[in-house]
Amino acid sequence: MADADSAVTDTHALLLHIAGGRALGAKAAAHFRAAQDGLSVVYVPMAVLMEVTLLVRAGRIDLNQTPEAFFRELFLNPAFQAFELSPAQVFAADAWRFNRDPWDALIVAAAQVLGLPLITRDTVIAASKSVKVLW
Repeated sequence: MADADSAVTDTHALLLHIAGGRALGAKAAAHFRAAQDGLSVVYVPMAVLMEVTLLVRAGRIDLNQTPEAFFRELFLNPAFQAFELSPAQVFAADAWRFNRDPWDALIVAAAQVLGLPLITRDTVIAASKSVKVLW
């Protein structure tokens, strides 16, 4: 289990934070602010990296740099930690059927494996009660 002042981020939450955070919920914004101040950690699952890469490739988002450069820069800040994909996450993701999005399942599984809340506004994930949600 990770530090109690930690959380896992969903893709949209991370992108909203990077864009200035105005569209984040109050608890999500507070957690990202605490991370920026060195008071908490945000774990970034590998599924988030892949989803961002695919969004850039599809032209749905523009990072003004490659995804590799974006994440390399993000991870220079110790408040943002990459969380490697593990077999435990894959098997946990397979157990959830709250929607058909494999990225959501892997992101939720990362939060479960770490025993941490998930920063997300996804109402389907929240309704599934699979993890505690911060928004």
